Amino acid sequence: MGRYYCLDNPDTLTLSTIVTASAPGRLLLRESPFYPGGGGQLPDRGLLRWAGGESAIIGFDLQDGDVWHLLADAIELPAGPVEAAIDPVFRQLMRELHTGLHIVNALVYQSCDGALVTGVQMNEDGTARIDFDLPEADNDRLRALEPEINDVIRRDLAVRASLVSQAQASAEPGLIRSRSVAPPPAPDGLVRIVEIVGLDRQACGGTHLASTGASRPLRILKIDNKGRHNRRLRLGLEGSPREGMA
Repeated sequence: MGRYYCLDNPDTLTLSTIVTASAPGRLLLRESPFYPGGGGQLPDRGLLRWAGGESAIIGFDLQDGDVWHLLADAIELPAGPVEAAIDPVFRQLMRELHTGLHIVNALVYQSCDGALVTGVQMNEDGTARIDFDLPEADNDRLRALEPEINDVIRRDLAVRASLVSQAQASAEPGLIRSRSVAPPPAPDGLVRIVEIVGLDRQACGGTHLASTGASRPLRILKIDNKGRHNRRLRLGLEGSPREGMA
């Protein structure tokens, strides 16, 4: 398969498509608006509707380049038309968190001598964590980034995606930010680059906002030392259940 449909069409939340293969409780779609998860981002949620019925999508199974959609009901649908509908609230949450983590990543990278990411996780409660290889970091200096993070959100910078060759992605300093994992190239050999215009460019395979101003403010909830080299920033969108616990 090529790039996920949702990456080229991030605002398509309902899609008329075709079942191309099916087994009890699982099926393949000709085109799917769902993001199946990866890179610390949780998979989309939603419904599959067909003439006479519907079922919740409860997960995804990637096999040999195919994305199988897992249904809440153990039914087997014949090949034919269906409608796939994404949960818009959950998709928006993931887009906010992922874009927010890119802002945090950019500011830490710029202020801490190119510190690389060692882990990321976005959560359904509106919180997230991002880990950096920062053996000498001052936690107060990291906490002081919060006003800058929210200034970027308020400035409503455009977020856009482009494609570069794998060779270019490897050669351009700063495009690959993870110490151990890089977004895999598509079958055509291209790597997706997400740019926050005027702030940051880096390889990424997840869903993002169209501009930073579409996000709620982001708070630094806690900073943990996880081993000699690993510094963990815990963050929460304004109004998330744990945001008030900071």
